[in-house]
Amino acid sequence: MTTSAPITPLTPTLQRVAQHLANGLTAKEIAAETSLSAVTVRQYMRDIRESLHCPPRCKPPVIVHRLFTTQQVASPTADRPAPSLTPEQRLLLRAVAEPSDPRDIAVAAKLAPADQRAALDQLLADTGARDTTHLVILAHGWKLLPTDPAARSGASQ
Repeated sequence: MTTSAPITPLTPTLQRVAQHLANGLTAKEIAAETSLSAVTVRQYMRDIRESLHCPPRCKPPVIVHRLFTTQQVASPTADRPAPSLTPEQRLLLRAVAEPSDPRDIAVAAKLAPADQRAALDQLLADTGARDTTHLVILAHGWKLLPTDPAARSGASQ
């Protein structure tokens, strides 16, 4: 997923949609909030993914993480203290933010695919996150994920 090509700065319109995404809204919620059609929002999401050099079908948590690491949107501030996470949970957290395929997440988190769902459910419960996108947003607010694009390639923090 890492690339040496420069990130294309987002247009003001894409920036607004990206900010809604970084606030945890789904594409459907963004459409309702902005009075844009669902088709338009989906196209803007594709444009954002392309600008960030994300894979074509990557999931919103990956896009949100990339938005924060490339500083296309401001990282959130924490509204509560970070929970105490095990090293395994931190590894899973990073895996959710970067690969988007469930098999890739399991491999990156060093989990058996059959154990991934339970581990992720526990991580969501322990952090109070609604879903994986919200988890990535919270993790950036808690400074649990790297904000340096060079750190994404596997350097530990």
